[in-house]
Amino acid sequence: MTVLQEAEALPKTAVRPRGISRQERWLRRLPLLPALIYIIVVTQIPFVVTLWYSFQSYFWNAPVPAHFTGFSNYASVFTNAGFRGSLVRSVVMTAAAVIIAMILGVALAVLLDRKFFGRGIVRTLIITPFLVMPAAAALVWASPMLDPNFGLMNYLLAPFGVHHEAWLSVFPLESVIAVMVWQWTPFMTLIVLAGLQSQPSETLEAAKVDGASAFGTFRELTLPHLRPYIELGILLGSIYLVNTFDAVRLMTNGGPGTSTTNLPFYLYQQVNYAFDVGGAAATGVVTVVLTIIVATLALRMFARVFQFEEAR
Repeated sequence: MTVLQEAEALPKTAVRPRGISRQERWLRRLPLLPALIYIIVVTQIPFVVTLWYSFQSYFWNAPVPAHFTGFSNYASVFTNAGFRGSLVRSVVMTAAAVIIAMILGVALAVLLDRKFFGRGIVRTLIITPFLVMPAAAALVWASPMLDPNFGLMNYLLAPFGVHHEAWLSVFPLESVIAVMVWQWTPFMTLIVLAGLQSQPSETLEAAKVDGASAFGTFRELTLPHLRPYIELGILLGSIYLVNTFDAVRLMTNGGPGTSTTNLPFYLYQQVNYAFDVGGAAATGVVTVVLTIIVATLALRMFARVFQFEEAR
């Protein structure tokens, strides 16, 4: 009997259908329903309400009720110099903090990848800043660290001729960026350290046997291996840091002037200082759309990078 005849002789019950029924698919998705409802209530419904307010003229301090104004709020957003300035400052703050934090993270990860006494304790201490709440970190840096009279920074720099420097007044943007770097360097370190520990040791040993220098090995072997991890850290750090509000509000309150006013604080000012709910809603919608566009492009670019690495 041939193989084909044997297959035809098998009972029909032995052949299982490919795929599952629609009822089974819904039963499998049922445990995810509470999470889906939570996401819709917390994120999608507020966004729909914000979208509705963006087409309304509504001021909290005015007795006039909200009324439809079309796209006038969006026209004001794109012609407002304050919005453009806050957008540029958000980009500058995010880019500077992410790049500096990643450079420091790579350096610390290379050091922590080596074996030395007390490495576990040092790793724990380095992770600590990332575990501090952003509001608490901003308050600690604003007073104990950067206070012009009693700050630790002026005390440490006193031997170099720095006395009673008002860091938050003279260098407000740099001070906020420093706090962002201090808090996110541990995150970058963890990601890069995971990449270093996944690198095959045989490759490094072969390069060492061939006479390659430590810097040459890092540049030609380690750095290309870390590329996906570095890009992932930059992507995640940018998504989170572009929403920085605590440090700006608690350290500089957007000043002096508008030197540290980024997009989140600009929205806060529109609602709490100008009472312009419609304008703030339109600004928020534009900000969300821009963030989605940038994040989508970045995710597609990094997906191609990961596919290329897997193909290699």
